[in-house]
This record gives sequence, structure tokens and C-alpha cells, in this order.
Amino acid sequence: MQKPSIPKGTRDFSPSEIRRRNYIFDIVKLKFEKFGFSPIETPSMEKLSTLTGKYGSEGDQLLFKVLKRGAKFEKVLAESNIKNIKDHDFSDEALRYDLTVPFARYVVQHQSEITLPFKRYQIQPVWRADRPQKGRYREFYQCDVDVVGTDSLLMEVEFLQIYQEVYKLLGIKDYKVMLNNRKVLTGISEVIGAADKLTDITVAIDKLDKIGVEGVNKELSEKGISNEAIEQIQPLIHLKGSNDEKIEALSSFLSNSEIGLKGLEELKFVLDYAKACGADENVSFEVTLARGLSYYTGAIFEVTAEGFKGSISGGGRYDDLTGVFGLKGTSGVGISFGADRTYDLMENLDLFPKDYIIDLPIPSN
Repeated sequence: MQKPSIPKGTRDFSPSEIRRRNYIFDIVKLKFEKFGFSPIETPSMEKLSTLTGKYGSEGDQLLFKVLKRGAKFEKVLAESNIKNIKDHDFSDEALRYDLTVPFARYVVQHQSEITLPFKRYQIQPVWRADRPQKGRYREFYQCDVDVVGTDSLLMEVEFLQIYQEVYKLLGIKDYKVMLNNRKVLTGISEVIGAADKLTDITVAIDKLDKIGVEGVNKELSEKGISNEAIEQIQPLIHLKGSNDEKIEALSSFLSNSEIGLKGLEELKFVLDYAKACGADENVSFEVTLARGLSYYTGAIFEVTAEGFKGSISGGGRYDDLTGVFGLKGTSGVGISFGADRTYDLMENLDLFPKDYIIDLPIPSN
């Protein structure tokens, strides 16, 4: 008899492991509630049309699609031309890839029931058809906190406060909150004469930690970016110094880009206010931070931790994500804690309280 197993990129959790994971959830919820966010939940499945086109071409390829069933499937199979077959021919639905796009859909669908600005948090699993490896799962929990209906940059400052307070309670000390702005990246693409290649540039730069400078340059070249433009980017890839020094250097580079300077202005506002309220600890402006998701338009966040490969949190501002569902001009911003990666990090560092680790006895009748 074949030994039972589970799909690659998924995990079983024992009672003690569930308690440790709930410890993370409890702390995250505590801070989300403190800052005035309310919980919602959305279905595990969304319509394929809701998710497609929101994450960029690479993200779309990682959607777990749900096959049509019964007579619908048989009808498509009978009528299909194998050479011209498309995913949507066999699928109308998919497992959610993240919690942000479903949240945007929720806001539009329930707009008569909510008051803007609407602050919500959501703790649920998501699925990605990724290649499983250490720290990268195909099923994992996200702890999202977003606000939609305001363009105030004070919300970005509030998220920096949430980062600081959550990681302090979890005992995670050696972490770095990387901050950038998509307007800055747009300005860079304008200055180097590749404004029409913004997506290609951001997707390539976002892989810097994985493939290195040579790999990034190779991918940029393969995407049709000129050697001259690639050469102009090099000083930015290697940019060092304090946050103020980096902003000053970029101000000179972006002097002829209105949108690029606007991005720097927004960054400086967030950093200055974060410093004023003591939330600038471990916060670093990183011009190479791009984040591959195509819906980001302003500030972008990513958190890394010492001793752990990959990010443990990320997020950003999206000016018109609700617009694709019919609600125009409604800006939003949010961050997401990766519960599974945070769990792995805390386990590696032995940060869980002992009373969350010991299995409790099963009571007798």
C-alpha cells in the first residue's frame, strides 16, 4: 500500500504548532485592533476574471485555477481546439493569490455597507502555484492590514508603527523595513529613456537579491533595455549612505522627472514623520526595492530579518485597484505579514514562549 502524503509546498500542523502559530495571530490581531482595523473574511475562491491581470504576467502564471466541472467541462473539451486552448476555456475560478485584490473586490461589492476610509484586517490562507523550496510554500497564511479611501501619507507612517510594535512583542529584533516609492522607479525609467519598459525594469530589479547585479543586467538586456540605459542604472543599484543621503543623490538624478521628484517628496514625508513619532527604527530607503506586483503606485514596503532568506512582510500603496472593479479614484495602502515565514524565523531563533509549545493533555470524560 502506498504511504499517504500531502502536496509539495503544503504542511501539516500539530496541536503544539497550531498554538505557536496562534501566538503570532494573537499579537498581530492585538496591534491591528489597537490601530482601529476591523476583521473581514473573503472566499478561498474568486472568479478568475477578478484575479487575472492584477499581479503582472509572472503573478498570473502562479494562479491555482479551478477546472470547470461536469457538463461544462465536457462541453469545452468537446469544442476545444487543442492548439488554441486557453486557461479560461477550462476555468472560471481560481484560489486567491493574495488578500489585497479580494479586498478591493469586497470594497466595491459592499460599498453601500461601509464608510470610507475603511480600515480592515484579514488573516486567511492564500495559494500560489510556485516552485516549492525552503521558506516558499504553495499554501500559506497572510495577515493583511489595509485602509482604502484615503491618500494620506500618515497611513504609511502608521504601518511603520505597526511593524515596530508587532516585531517588538514577537521578540524579533534584527529586522529591516525597506521602503521605496513606485513613483521613484517610474522617474528612473523616464530619465534613462525607457519609460515604456517600467514593468520590465521593476520585475528585473526586484530579483536583485536572488540573481545578483549581473543577473539583473542580463534580464534588462533581454527585455530590450539599451546598454546605455543599463549603465545609467548601475550607480543606483550600488547606492549607499543614510536615508537623507540617498534621497539627496536621487534628487539630483531625478531633477528632470516630475513624478520621480514627487515620489522622493512622499518618501521624505513618511521618513520625517516616522522619525518624529519614533517609528523610524530599522527603516531604510532602498532604491532597488521594486516589488513585482503591478498594482502598486506609491510607497512600497518589504521586511527582511537576520538569519532568514527572503522577506517576512511586504506591502504598498495602490491608487486605483478598486477602479478595475468600478470604483474609481479610491486610493488604498496596506501591508501583509507572512505568518508562515514569521513562524519559521521565530522557530529558528527559539522565540516562542514555552507554554505555547507544550501540548496540553486531552481531558477525560
